[in-house]
Amino acid sequence: MSLSRNALIASSAGRPLTARSVLASVLLGTEPPWLPTPRLLRTAALFGISEGSARTALSRMVANGEAVSERGGYRLAGRLVARQHRQAASRRAETRAWDGTWELVTVEGDGARSAADRAALRDALRALRLAEVREGVWTRPDNLDPARSPDARAVAERWCRWWTGARPSPAPDVGALWDLAAWAAGAEALRGEMEALLPGLDAGSPAELAAGFVTSAAVLRHLQHDPLLPPELAPAGWPGEALRADYDRYDAAFRAVLGPYLAGA
Repeated sequence: MSLSRNALIASSAGRPLTARSVLASVLLGTEPPWLPTPRLLRTAALFGISEGSARTALSRMVANGEAVSERGGYRLAGRLVARQHRQAASRRAETRAWDGTWELVTVEGDGARSAADRAALRDALRALRLAEVREGVWTRPDNLDPARSPDARAVAERWCRWWTGARPSPAPDVGALWDLAAWAAGAEALRGEMEALLPGLDAGSPAELAAGFVTSAAVLRHLQHDPLLPPELAPAGWPGEALRADYDRYDAAFRAVLGPYLAGA
């Protein structure tokens, strides 16, 4: 079992982490996504979550189809497996050479869908790193693998028509499609957080694990929103590559402390 830490998630707006989010996070960050129960309970204890609360959360995850109990532990299941794949892909940030063309997606038959279906479709299109030009029309530079995020693609293809190789005139303004300044500022802030935590992690201090867990989650969540623009369209000094490089260094230091901590369970 290799603990990749490539998919931890945290609560938004600084709210305390729930038992479910902590347990899902550590499983999302484990490859393959299985851990023995004592290690899951020890992770929850980092955040003051009692054993009883952690066990209840695990039972609810099983009931919701998010995990299965096996071999004295728990393994991810259902939609969380797809999330793990997406987050791993975000960390790799694989792109193709860009020939100047765009993907264009139009939503068909909007009135026939429920509110839940509309929300799921918007989430799927964002997971595919598309941006909304106007109601029912989404686009992006055609520099990503068409087979990316197959779960999201399957949702989108139920309701959308897809074109590739389009050359719109005038070309879309990427600054209007994505808030690039906000993403870059967030990336720089996260790089600073990792830099501040590294000395303690390098010293092997378990005291840094709780804060390190949340920071790792924040970085991985932020990478999900990198539009992965081709170099021809990205702003000068775009920090995507630097954030990923810093995270690789930080992740190694974090895992070097987390592994022995969990092994003590």
